[in-house]
Amino acid sequence: MAKTTYTVALSKVIKELSLNTVSMPENPDRILISSTDVNRPGLELNGFFDYYDKDRIIVLGNAETAFLNSISSERRLNALNQIFSKRPPAVIIARDLKPLPELLQATKENGVPLLSTSETTSSLVARLVSFMNVELAPRITRHGVLVEVYGEGILLVGDSGVGKSETAIELIKRGHRLIADDAVVIRRVSAISLVGEAPENIRHFIELRGIGIINARRIFGMGAVKMTEKIDLVIDLELWDNQKTYDRMGIDNEYTEILGIKVPMLTIPVKPGRNLAVIIEVAAMNNRQKKMGYNAAQELLKNLGMDSPSAPVEEHEVKLNF
Repeated sequence: MAKTTYTVALSKVIKELSLNTVSMPENPDRILISSTDVNRPGLELNGFFDYYDKDRIIVLGNAETAFLNSISSERRLNALNQIFSKRPPAVIIARDLKPLPELLQATKENGVPLLSTSETTSSLVARLVSFMNVELAPRITRHGVLVEVYGEGILLVGDSGVGKSETAIELIKRGHRLIADDAVVIRRVSAISLVGEAPENIRHFIELRGIGIINARRIFGMGAVKMTEKIDLVIDLELWDNQKTYDRMGIDNEYTEILGIKVPMLTIPVKPGRNLAVIIEVAAMNNRQKKMGYNAAQELLKNLGMDSPSAPVEEHEVKLNF
């Protein structure tokens, strides 16, 4: 299966980083960037291009500018033309440094956008890479509801009609926040982090059977919604099955894998009379305690003299078709 390549428009980068435009040869909405990395040309200024990636944004700071000032004007123009002839998506000058005449000439001749910022080079690179990692992250869209409960991102999954949206409404009324209902776009923003958000066209909307579509932001206010949230815990809501044995201790850890990252998971049975909102609140707080190294079930077994220090905690993977 071919790997999907995502892009972000240069106009979005300019807006996000508050960049100033020095020269723009074409509409920045049409200039698409596909690399999360940034290039600070060093070897390239000396003619070494074996590992040069033309898809990266180029950042020029004090070091690059000082080197360019140390060489002749002719060599300077030749070096810059060699780099920009490969058509990188943009060049950004940090620290509000005044662009050299040869830099202006080379970018204009090769049709490369030239931008500037007052930020330091290190700060600019860090912000740019962080932003691009989110925008270009591998992603999937899955059916579910994403809520923030006590600072924990909880992804509710389960069959249609099990009560995910109704539970989300109750959580909102209890002071928690909605990120996405029905469809959740999940991005892998780092080797250990997943972030979820709603597709833009259905953001803040919730479907309630018997009522229809409501806008959570309009009804409950801005404090009831949030744009994005990390995914700390997956809760699978399923109709109560009297023939099934459910975990009553929580000794073993269950997890599911999303985009190659293991996420803790709980299966919560649903039946009339169970207050799912309260249960999910407790699950969120308990998950936070586990991340901080405390496990109530293990402490109880220790108090009862039933613990086995040498026995590792078992992990079970649950497949949810992510």
